[in-house]
Amino acid sequence: MGNEHRYEVILYWSKPDQAYLAEVPELPGCAADGPTRQEALAAVEVVIAEWIETAKDLGRPIPEPRGRLMFA
Repeated sequence: MGNEHRYEVILYWSKPDQAYLAEVPELPGCAADGPTRQEALAAVEVVIAEWIETAKDLGRPIPEPRGRLMFA
């Protein structure tokens, strides 16, 4: 799959954390942060790959990307 994950990513500035946060709503607990938007997005790509790898190792289902979600 490489870096072409098709999951929706919600990216926003967190004042308390003083960092950009990138969350992947379709993958529970999948999130990353960074001092810039670009670094947060790069970090979340790594976390998505790790999330999928861990789910496979544990025999858990991996959700199909649904595209834009209604609540985002």
